[in-house]
Amino acid sequence: MILKAIIVEDEQASRETLENYIAKYCPDVQVVATADSVETGLAAIQKHHPDLIFLDIEMPYGNGFDLLERVEDIDFETVFVTAYSNYAVKALNFSASYYILKPIDIDELIAAVNKVKASREKNENSVQSKILVENLQNIDKQNQKVVLPLIDGFEVVRVKDIIRCQSDDNFTIFYFRERKKQMICRSLKFYEELLADYDFLRVHKSHLINIQYVKKYVKGKGGQVIMADDSEVELSPNKKKEFLARFS
Repeated sequence: MILKAIIVEDEQASRETLENYIAKYCPDVQVVATADSVETGLAAIQKHHPDLIFLDIEMPYGNGFDLLERVEDIDFETVFVTAYSNYAVKALNFSASYYILKPIDIDELIAAVNKVKASREKNENSVQSKILVENLQNIDKQNQKVVLPLIDGFEVVRVKDIIRCQSDDNFTIFYFRERKKQMICRSLKFYEELLADYDFLRVHKSHLINIQYVKKYVKGKGGQVIMADDSEVELSPNKKKEFLARFS
């Protein structure tokens, strides 16, 4: 399977380096065009209808997110290429988008391309990029969507439907409003960082809760938190002050 690709990167040296890496290490990818801005990137997408774009996030006169918002129907996969930015990386992780950090590591490039190939072969229809754009346009954080990786695929849920998360070794069990649960292939630490700005609080080494669904607090050394689904979550003594401050 040959993937038609476009590189959108404002720095010429970075474009040429990435194009050379792709030619040498990714034989299943054919670069059909390069672009140096949102405008030229959009024109290249409309002309070539690529399977994949390598998209720099920070560019003059707009960024990679702006470009995706201007594409009427995203029918390609996106691999973001970015210098580390907490905001950008958090947004990408939220939608489970593919990204590689600058300076480009060849192994990361190959891994990202392999993930894209697997996605195209399964006809998963660029879900990650579409959800990323939807989240960027949605100012209500609790109404945003998060892509949760499963052993056999992924599940898309709204933040407001997550009541709590519980650690299970290197996995995380998600508990939802409709009283179902799902085992997710990521650690609780990953979701603690990802959901920190979305009213989630780590209240115990094994528990992350959505503050919106706290129903009752029972005093104790740490205490017990009763959630909207009537589940009881232990509150660590060292988390008690931070927890109570959310309700003061």
